[in-house]
Amino acid sequence: MMNQQRSNLSSITKNNRALFLAYDQGLEHGPSDFNDKNANPEFIIQLAESGYFTGVIFQKGIAKQYYDKTKHTTPLIVKLNGKTTLQDGEPFSPRLCSVEEAIDLGAQAVGYTIFPGSKHQEQMMNDFARVEEVAHNHNMPVILWLYPRGEKVKGKEKSKEISEYSARIGLELGADLLKMYYPDEEDVFPNMVKLAGRVGILVSGGNKLDDTNLYEEAQRVMHEGAAGMAVGRNIWQSENPLERAEELAKIIFG
Repeated sequence: MMNQQRSNLSSITKNNRALFLAYDQGLEHGPSDFNDKNANPEFIIQLAESGYFTGVIFQKGIAKQYYDKTKHTTPLIVKLNGKTTLQDGEPFSPRLCSVEEAIDLGAQAVGYTIFPGSKHQEQMMNDFARVEEVAHNHNMPVILWLYPRGEKVKGKEKSKEISEYSARIGLELGADLLKMYYPDEEDVFPNMVKLAGRVGILVSGGNKLDDTNLYEEAQRVMHEGAAGMAVGRNIWQSENPLERAEELAKIIFG
């Protein structure tokens, strides 16, 4: 569970739990995720403003062009680093936005990705430390995406060993929330929650699921101690996005 003493999380949580609408995939995956409807960020804003989400995740360009901090009520989370699928070699996600710029855009929190197992992980860890220091000086929570990738962990990205290690990395680095994959093996996630200590873990929405499987997954991860979920494509690629959002909110917030 989330640490209730972390008051700076209150702006992006409800009852110490979170449901985020993720829309940073345009940079990370390119246009392959989009259709004519969900390629328009105004559609995503409308979904985010439905009242079911405690935060919406954008890269700075989408936030700059579409998020109005004087009008929109859903807390903005700006993703500070990112990469494309066009790069070769070991994964590396460079910083693209500063904490100060995110604040100017209206952000209530910032996000940052580290790839445990990449040969560039130390560079990302070092940069994350600077991000964390600045954000916390502004009483702003920092969400750490921990996605194991690279030759060192190839084929083991969601294994017990790497999943548990990654959860501990998040605690050790000082993140306020972690965004992580659900592991491949049963009975591993509760131990990830224990290893993350007072830092809540949000489970990534992941691959496309039908309604039944999505709700079953949400119920499972919450039962096993998740602090919530960060869901993107399983909401805005759906034919019934608001119904899905409402059902997930019921499961997560009770």
